[in-house]
Amino acid sequence: MRVKLLFYLVSFSSIAFFACQSMPENKKETEATLPFNEPPKWAREAIWYQIFVERFRNGDPANDPTLQTIEGALFDKMPQDWAITPWSHNWYAQEDWAKKTGLDFYRTIQMRRYGGDLQGVLDKLDYLEDLGVNAIYLNPINDAPSLHKYDARNYHHIDVTFGPDPKGDMEKMATEDPGDSATWVWTAADELFIKLVKEIHRRGMRIILDFSWNHTGTQFWAFKDLVKNQDKSKYKNWYEIQTFDNPATSENEFDYHGWVGIKSLPEIKKTDVVNRRPGHAYEGNIHDDPKAHIFAVSHRWMDPNGDGKFDDGMDGFRLDVAEHIGLGFWRDYRKFVRAVNPEFFLVGENWWQTWPDTLMDTRPWLAGDVFDAVMHYHWYKPARGFFNQTDDKLNKTEFQDSMKGVFEKYPFYTQQALMNLAASHDSPRLATSFFNKGKYKFHSKPPENPDYRTDRPDEATWQRIRLFLLHQFTFIGSPHIWNGDEMGMWGADDPDNRKPLMWPDIDFETETKCDFSKLDYEVKPAFNREFFEYYKSLAGLRKNNPALVHGTFEFVESGNANVLIYKRMWEGNPAIFVVLNNSAESQILEKSRLGKIGKILFGNKPADGENLTLAAFEGLVFSAE
Repeated sequence: MRVKLLFYLVSFSSIAFFACQSMPENKKETEATLPFNEPPKWAREAIWYQIFVERFRNGDPANDPTLQTIEGALFDKMPQDWAITPWSHNWYAQEDWAKKTGLDFYRTIQMRRYGGDLQGVLDKLDYLEDLGVNAIYLNPINDAPSLHKYDARNYHHIDVTFGPDPKGDMEKMATEDPGDSATWVWTAADELFIKLVKEIHRRGMRIILDFSWNHTGTQFWAFKDLVKNQDKSKYKNWYEIQTFDNPATSENEFDYHGWVGIKSLPEIKKTDVVNRRPGHAYEGNIHDDPKAHIFAVSHRWMDPNGDGKFDDGMDGFRLDVAEHIGLGFWRDYRKFVRAVNPEFFLVGENWWQTWPDTLMDTRPWLAGDVFDAVMHYHWYKPARGFFNQTDDKLNKTEFQDSMKGVFEKYPFYTQQALMNLAASHDSPRLATSFFNKGKYKFHSKPPENPDYRTDRPDEATWQRIRLFLLHQFTFIGSPHIWNGDEMGMWGADDPDNRKPLMWPDIDFETETKCDFSKLDYEVKPAFNREFFEYYKSLAGLRKNNPALVHGTFEFVESGNANVLIYKRMWEGNPAIFVVLNNSAESQILEKSRLGKIGKILFGNKPADGENLTLAAFEGLVFSAE
């Protein structure tokens, strides 16, 4: 193993010391049981819960962001009377300081902070355990000035406002040479994060962390050195520089490439690029200098104390805008992380080929040499079309054909690990996505569509959602919950999907309309206990029936255009049938199509007789005898 690890790191001198570490015996045994091209077993059993820390829970008001800690987050100037927004604040109402800027809501919302932190996550682990999740995915928590943290200031530290001592952490970080990993220190925020990881693992849960290796923020230490020293900076090969400043002129000619043209997100330099096209995989790599840093940072969070054990380290990474980085880098990256931890899990964000109609072909990333899984928008888009009967709706046959086409192009072990998500930090909340019938993620917030519904969905929508969720938790792939969806939260596309979570101990102000919207409403947000319990029952259903986790799937003809039936089969156990009435009217079907109905796992026991009657949007799950 030492030889293998040295081979992976030979080009990366700044982290070659990892090759000198011995490989524990338990690590060798684990590696022998998991083929390099397969995802770890735990990831195939995952029920994911995604946390956006800044909006999850404010567990420690003493560490709330300040003008100093968020400096450089935006090109807009922050008002001097800026302050933290109360957690219960009316979402669409601008604060007094925001009104004084003269900017509209969607400009000042990026300035808003609520103070969510790691202590808040720690405080709510009991809640997550009760919900039934067993895998947690954190949006970026690397040190960064923005609310979203994709504009890294430091990859190798946790954001100072997520820990207990922002001022002390900044002082500690100032003693480092961030380009030299031998000088790196552990801040109070870093240490609190390690505590969180250990507590998650103690409960039998897994945790993955979100990183964007494609770009940093303008406050990133290497970019700041580059701005200062221009072509004399030792980090001049880290970024896609178009022109350096010419000191002989009065103009500042310095220019660089920002991710998709966003100058606040300077893009890391790519090499060996071949045929790069938006929305497609391409061959290429990252320059060796930033690549070495990325590998060093990855190792830091995988094995914080360097002992070859992983009770204090990450179980995987979610990798942002993965198609913007060449496959050569990702192949090297998989070799590296699997050499450190043979059960490490990589999930990529691979989304649009041509928005809003065509999703990209993810097969190049799922061939066994790059990622274990992708965020599976390819499942949600057709599922929404069928269960919500949207403008781009699918009938039952089209849906079945779509699902077979989506899943069956991957090996079975990959199918199981795909992250089946209905919503995230980048899309409308599930409830709002179903309340609106337009195309998926198209004109999905008031500035783009004044008729877009942003109020609490009606009961007919919740009925459709409940049926859809029963499908999500009984189908192949790993179900994913965007934090707050289980509370019954609603919200349009970014940033309206990032409201602070409506915990039951917080009395929220009444929410009123957005200034861009034609809709006029007043609604008081409140935790939906009934909906939470529904999610909890679905998690229990999945956990208690291994065929729903590990089994193959097969569609069964119902003889009814509105009734979807599929069965899950695993290792000689009785098949589990899932019967879903995707209609606002009751439907009748012949029981003979289902075989002999055994134990009812979810739903109402059918009445005696030859036919099965399903009420509007009713589902039934049972094991066959």
